[in-house]
Amino acid sequence: MTVFGWLKHLVPSIRPRRELSAGQIMRAVRARYDAAVTTDENRRHWAAADGLSANAANSPEVRRILRNRARYEVANNSYARGIVLTLAHDVIGTGPRLQLLTSDAEANRRIEREFARWSKAVGLAEKLRTMRMARASDGEAFAVLTNNSRLPSSVQLDVRLVESDRVTTPNMLPLRPEQVDGIEFDAAGNPIAYHVLKRHPGDSSAGMQLGYDRIPAESMVHFFRSDRAGQARGVPDITPALPLFAQLRRYTLAVLSAAEVAALPGGVLYTDAPANGEADSIEPMDLIELERGTLMTMPGGWKMGQVKAEQPATTYGEFKKEILNEIARCLNMPFNVAAGNSSGYNYASGRLDHQTYFKAVRVEQSHLEVTVLDRILAAWFDEAVLIPSLLPAGLIAEWPHQWFWDGHEHVDPAKEANAQATRLANHTATLADEYARRGLDWETQLEQRAKEMNRMRELGLPIAQSAPVPSEDDEPEHEEEEEHATATA
Repeated sequence: MTVFGWLKHLVPSIRPRRELSAGQIMRAVRARYDAAVTTDENRRHWAAADGLSANAANSPEVRRILRNRARYEVANNSYARGIVLTLAHDVIGTGPRLQLLTSDAEANRRIEREFARWSKAVGLAEKLRTMRMARASDGEAFAVLTNNSRLPSSVQLDVRLVESDRVTTPNMLPLRPEQVDGIEFDAAGNPIAYHVLKRHPGDSSAGMQLGYDRIPAESMVHFFRSDRAGQARGVPDITPALPLFAQLRRYTLAVLSAAEVAALPGGVLYTDAPANGEADSIEPMDLIELERGTLMTMPGGWKMGQVKAEQPATTYGEFKKEILNEIARCLNMPFNVAAGNSSGYNYASGRLDHQTYFKAVRVEQSHLEVTVLDRILAAWFDEAVLIPSLLPAGLIAEWPHQWFWDGHEHVDPAKEANAQATRLANHTATLADEYARRGLDWETQLEQRAKEMNRMRELGLPIAQSAPVPSEDDEPEHEEEEEHATATA
């Protein structure tokens, strides 16, 4: 047996190398993505694309510029201000309400009452709305859990808001690999401390003071949206819409200026006579003051031509609609909510457009519960258990609970009442579900209803109850809405 045959017998998997044909080589080379090809047409469009990490892309200087520009638009652009306010009102509303789910109903009501009293004392709902607005314009919001001895409540815990400008490490201090602009992390990536400047860097009296406090992570609430893995700081929610806000303002001002110029009683003098002809000589570039509602004579051979009032253009309204629709898209907000105008909507189209928005609101409320509210509730319990007779004795360490938010009003209450009655009748929903849609506790509502019915019996008032029945007039409208909904979908 030859050496080659012995090796072939020993390692049977060895096979002679097969040469690839020219066609196979060409097919392998041609495998590509069109979007990854750089051409003369797309070279400038993708020139700003980079491969920076999340924290490098969101460097302190980049975030500072985005914050300043977003704040400027929110402060000076009526649409930007309305969109941010509407977002905060829809997500936070009048504030969350705590519902404990322990087996002790009396203890649940007592704790819920004490927490509601404390929430009102610290202005929790207002601070949450400010935090949501700050995330839209600043990219993030910070809150320090501290003590406030002047609170009119037994629990002295307070939630002190801190602007994102103050959470930073002074430039003279070099950052270690486990630090990201004011935040220290451990080896597992958990925040362990925050650097908070004693004075706002934009404060006129701050000067060159770079002193800061090191706040433990247990006492700091950091609310932001992480769009990339490893991202430690947030950017404004309206960042993609900032150029669009600027375009909207510039176009509006340009259309207004053009309309004002065209509407003024002004014009130019011109003549059809040849040079050195029969027209009277006048001083070039001379100005003539005109009065409204008057006629005037022209020099011999001269005519007056007024600027045509071609503004505002007929496309102005369509431009505003399309650009507002694009602005609101990055916030999952429908056009009629962003514009404050539902003239082009009917019931079905309004419901369809709001489904995405309400789902986004629920997602944000869930994020708030985990990131902010549960942290605040845990700190509240830590202090409340130390106060004698504030909480019931013998309570368990675990506190199963949920948060209630404001419900959303429907476009047509009658149709929603019919749908609610149908869901309850065929057992596809419960009273807890239906009351939760309105942000209410079903047990509290039923207890109140029982009191009302007992009082009505005492007064001899009738207690007639009947499920809403759809009228015949609604049937054609329902069919039209279903057809419109199918076409829109």
